Amino acid sequence: MTQRTKLLVIDVGNTNTVLGLYEGANLDEHWRVGTNPHTTTDELGVLYRALFASHGISAESVGAAIVSSVVPPIDHAVRRACRRYFGVEAEFVNPQSDLGIEIRYDNPLEVGADRLVNAVAAFARFGQPCIIIDFGTATTFDVVDDHGTYLGGVIAPGLGVSLDALIGRAAKLPKVEIKKPDSIMGSNTIAAIQAGTVYGYIGLVDGIVERIRDAHPALTFRVVATGGLAGLIGQESSFIESVEPFLTLEGLRLIHERRHAMAP
Repeated sequence: MTQRTKLLVIDVGNTNTVLGLYEGANLDEHWRVGTNPHTTTDELGVLYRALFASHGISAESVGAAIVSSVVPPIDHAVRRACRRYFGVEAEFVNPQSDLGIEIRYDNPLEVGADRLVNAVAAFARFGQPCIIIDFGTATTFDVVDDHGTYLGGVIAPGLGVSLDALIGRAAKLPKVEIKKPDSIMGSNTIAAIQAGTVYGYIGLVDGIVERIRDAHPALTFRVVATGGLAGLIGQESSFIESVEPFLTLEGLRLIHERRHAMAP
């Protein structure tokens, strides 16, 4: 009989859902799939189990599941899929969860679960004040101080969203791949759009980080990036020091372990 020793962590974002499978502190496998807010329990369950099967992993090895979601319409389906296809009750992280950090926000219930999970993971990883930049559908900047207190942050349109808006409003501009061009000045339309998109976004990121640092002169921040485009922007940013692609998954694992350790 398969032992239920693995932790399934699920980060449901507006565009993509990232799943990870932990054995203790080790991330054994991870997958990225599109998020469909109208998907059903069975569609999710079949998809998740197919991902497991493609790596020769038994669904019966899952002993617990924890979820961070910013897409409420899909939450019920995710919860039922974990129950029906893995036999576990999924824990959903929210601002009222025992995160081990103070949330200094006007209304903590407004803070996305992923932002809090990232804050937990970054402070646990580096043990110092952090600015965490998550490059998703939106790009979020979240700030924790030297006690791990969540101070708030900034929400900006994501790079992909910004580019889609430009292409959608300018009839003659073509769709382009988001990548660093050979030069800051494009010699053709595609390269020009790529230069404006990538370098313009680097300027946005560094400008916001600089203003956050100026607003907290007593704190020495570690600037951490995660999310799909973290590697691209992190290579060119003047402030990003660490790119942590699995920061949210790690935060979910830490929150689960905290809850398990404190359970009677």
